[in-house]
Amino acid sequence: MNNKPTHLTVKDHSVSGEEFQLLYNKELDMLETFPQPKADQLSNYYKSEDYISHTDSKRNLFEKVYHLVRSISLKRKLKLINSFNSESKNLLDIGCGTGDFLETAKSDNWNVVGVEPNEKARSIANSKTQNSVFDISHLETLKKNSFDVITLWHVLEHLPNLEMHTTLFKSLLKPNGTLVIAVPNYKSYDAEHYKNFWAAYDVPRHLWHFSKTSISKLFKKHDLVLVKTLPMIFDAYYVSLLSEKYKSGFMNFFKAFWIGMRSNAKGKSTKEYSSHIYIIKSLNS
Repeated sequence: MNNKPTHLTVKDHSVSGEEFQLLYNKELDMLETFPQPKADQLSNYYKSEDYISHTDSKRNLFEKVYHLVRSISLKRKLKLINSFNSESKNLLDIGCGTGDFLETAKSDNWNVVGVEPNEKARSIANSKTQNSVFDISHLETLKKNSFDVITLWHVLEHLPNLEMHTTLFKSLLKPNGTLVIAVPNYKSYDAEHYKNFWAAYDVPRHLWHFSKTSISKLFKKHDLVLVKTLPMIFDAYYVSLLSEKYKSGFMNFFKAFWIGMRSNAKGKSTKEYSSHIYIIKSLNS
């Protein structure tokens, strides 16, 4: 029997229209989507032409702006992983979507491997990376202690078994390797403003909703320590734009820009941005 308090009730705005509860996990300061779809049903909630990380389409202004911002973000991500000064430059990107980050890293002499469960996205990614992307089941076959950097860009919140996957990440990292996790932050200003219309809840595809505390506690249990937290400035605008659509039925660019700007301004003092990048290292590195 579940005895966790309900934080919010949120609707799946993009696919099913179903409602889900967000339950508060006090131990980890984390929200959990309830009920969570069974493994054989979860893929049904990704069947949408609007699931933008699985396509390279540029059908409208929103998608064109998204891809423009993504190109800027890719350069920043590359700069970040290069700052770790890895000698062998072995990169694993989990949930790599259509492979743009892997392609960017590969062009800068990184040895890349990606995993992506969506068949269509995986096919696109392989066309960009000389077939370096595999189904997620391939994770179990990878050599232990072989990666300098493992990245999950807005992926951790999708993984059903956090304990199992966190253990796996630790085993795949080299002793001095770096784990990079990017996830939404439910304690941001835009999350508090939009409440159950906040697009980054994205139930039930997002199974978990993290705070800085929950990331720190979750990985510390596996001897992985949070060493740095970075803001994702663009996310406040993107999420606010989608949230406006869910709330009012249309994308109010001006209001979304204002809320995104306020969220980033608040984040400067509270250190609670719409999304964060977490840099995580092994305690024994």
